[in-house]
Amino acid sequence: MAGEGLQPCAPEPGSFAVDTRDGRVGRVMGHVGPYVQLRPPGGGAEWDCPPESVRPAPLGEVLRARVREVNREGRLP
Repeated sequence: MAGEGLQPCAPEPGSFAVDTRDGRVGRVMGHVGPYVQLRPPGGGAEWDCPPESVRPAPLGEVLRARVREVNREGRLP
C-alpha cells in the first residue's frame, strides 16, 4: 500500500482496524516501535502489525468479528 503512494494508516487507540496480511480485525491498543498493536474484539493476545498493513475496519467487519468471538466463547468443550 505505501508503495502505491498511500500513507500508512495510523489508527487511534480504541478504534478498530484490519490486519490486511490475514484479514483479522482488532482493536488498536497502541503503537510500540514501528508497529500497531491489535487485540481481538473479544479480548485475547495482542499482535503486532506493521502500519502499512493496517486499514480502518468498516462497521460491518467489526460486527462480524465480534459475533465470531461471542460464538467462540459460547462453545462448550
